[in-house]
Amino acid sequence: MIRVSIADDHAMFVDGIESILKTAKNIRVVDRCFDGEEVTPMLVKSETDVLLLDINLPGINGVDLTKEINKDFPQVRILVLSMYNEESFVTEILKNGAVGYILKNTGRTELVKAIETVSQGETYYSKEVTELLMNKVLKKNKTKKTYHSFMVPKISRREKEILQLIVKEFTTQEIADTLFLSQKTVESHRCNLIAKLNVRNTAGLVRASIEHRLLD
Repeated sequence: MIRVSIADDHAMFVDGIESILKTAKNIRVVDRCFDGEEVTPMLVKSETDVLLLDINLPGINGVDLTKEINKDFPQVRILVLSMYNEESFVTEILKNGAVGYILKNTGRTELVKAIETVSQGETYYSKEVTELLMNKVLKKNKTKKTYHSFMVPKISRREKEILQLIVKEFTTQEIADTLFLSQKTVESHRCNLIAKLNVRNTAGLVRASIEHRLLD
């Protein structure tokens, strides 16, 4: 059972999310709050696995809160649920420790999938957010005058297949099912890719795959 808490200043929106999640057999909403200053006390008293966090909260905004929560409650996976799809908000809150970012216009299926994905230790971004991050990398690459081929990391055929699926937002289980591998083997390849590309997480793998043109 995935224990979820919700922090959002719109009570009707929170009611709606809670109603949606009641239909998921493996998810239970354990607490809710409507002010940034209420989040820490809520996490102290509630055993939370995933926190659905809005950016625009009264008291303490979600961007600053993410940094505090990541430090004080490292076991809590922060999934941002926001109406803002702006580069400054997205990059700052991910830098502060959020592991997922989806928009408030998302449907039930994607919301449940996002919660399940981040609860398993992975990251999840809605399609719009993924495109935003990829466009940022592409813009950065356009400013470079030269491209040094000797800097491109060498990856195996299997690693490339797994990387392609990671970029398409497949979970570890989905990759394993698609390539007929065990989850352990997929995780091993993922760790090798992270080491080879000198990144820290899935978002870094997506960025590196674009920077080094590994999927061409």
